[in-house]
Amino acid sequence: MPGARLDEIDRKILQELQDDGRMTNVELARRVGISAPPCLRRVRTLEEQGFIRGYHADVDARELGFEVQVFAMVGLQSQAEKDLSAFEARCRDWPLVRECHMLNGEVDFILKCVAPDLRSFQIFLTEELTAADNVASVKTSLVIRGAKDEPGVPFDVLEARLAREA
Repeated sequence: MPGARLDEIDRKILQELQDDGRMTNVELARRVGISAPPCLRRVRTLEEQGFIRGYHADVDARELGFEVQVFAMVGLQSQAEKDLSAFEARCRDWPLVRECHMLNGEVDFILKCVAPDLRSFQIFLTEELTAADNVASVKTSLVIRGAKDEPGVPFDVLEARLAREA
């Protein structure tokens, strides 16, 4: 299990940074119960090993004028690896696409998109997404409201699992 290769201090560091990535190293060290220098070394190691991919602000899209959020379910004509990779690369180039996940089942990809208004999304949908190479079908669902948007992972679930396996 990947999470098991981290010790309890590393997991605490990750949980604290996930909850508040702006705290100082001194505050982080205090919260996890170690001194600042080894705490900083651990954080740098976690970054280098890819456990921490970056730091960012959780901005409110609607407050910034992005009133429309849409989930688009995309079916491709071909699921050959080169075609899947090409579609993923194309998604990375589309600013309105904020997340892209390949699925198994009835659709190949689900995209989370944001746009300032419905017209902007419709232009993207017709001129970019449905017109893209290898796209066979697109079904969209407009988000009415969000009930939960929790980034990261539930560390308490991981800790409980590790305790059961110990």
